Amino acid sequence: MLSHRFTSRSQGHEWPSYLQRRAAETRAPSLKTFFAADWPAPETPIGEAPLVALDLETTGLDVQRHAIVSIGLVPFSLQRIPMAERRYWVVRPSRPLSEASVTYHHITHSEVAEAPDLEAILPELLEALAGRVVVVHFRHIERPFLDEAIKERLGEGIRFPMIDTMSLEARLHRLSLWSRVRRWMRRPPVSIRLGDSRRRYGLPDYQGHHAMIDALATAELLQAQVARHYDPALPVSALWT
Repeated sequence: MLSHRFTSRSQGHEWPSYLQRRAAETRAPSLKTFFAADWPAPETPIGEAPLVALDLETTGLDVQRHAIVSIGLVPFSLQRIPMAERRYWVVRPSRPLSEASVTYHHITHSEVAEAPDLEAILPELLEALAGRVVVVHFRHIERPFLDEAIKERLGEGIRFPMIDTMSLEARLHRLSLWSRVRRWMRRPPVSIRLGDSRRRYGLPDYQGHHAMIDALATAELLQAQVARHYDPALPVSALWT
C-alpha cells in the first residue's frame, strides 16, 4: 500500500504538490486520472472556482465499524446550482445495516441488498469530483469514510481539497469574541448543525439525512455564507482545508 500521509498542516498552497505527487505515485488507474485532473490553483477566486457539494450517509459514525450507504453530489458555483447535473447513489455497505441506521436515513435492507458495491460506481464518482473543490458540512465524516472505503477497494486512500461549511460557521460562532462572552455567561454555544446554520441565513428547512438533499442544502449554505461574509475574489485556499 502506498504511503500518502497528509497532515493537518498540509493545507492551502501545499495541495497542488500533494495532488501532483499522488498522480505520479498511485498505481490505480482511476485514482491516477483523478489526481491528474485540472484542479483550481490556490489563488483562484472562490467566485470562479468549480465546486461540488458532497454528502455521505453512513451506517454509523465510526469509520472502523461503519460504512457508506448513500452518496449525493451537486455540482455548483456561487451563481447557480444546475440540478440536472446532480448525482445520487445507494450503495451496498461493507458492514451490516443496523435498525438504528434504517430509522435515521430510511434506506432499507432490501434497497442495499439490490444496490451495487461502491467499487462499481467509483469511476463515475471520481469523475464527478475531479478538478472541483468539494464542499461538505462536517468534513470529519466525508473525508475519512471516503478515504477508508476507497482504500478497502483499491489499496490506496484519497485526499483532496475541501471547504467545510460547518468549519466556516465555527469560525463565526465558536471562535469569536461573542462566543467567549456566551461561555462566560454560561449560555449554550450557537448550533452549527446544517439545519440551524441554514436558518441563520433565511434558507428553507429541508428533510435531513438524505444524501442528495443534504448535498443541495450544503451548496446553498456556502452560497449564503460567501454572499454575507466573504468577497467572491477571496482566494479559494483561504476557505479550503
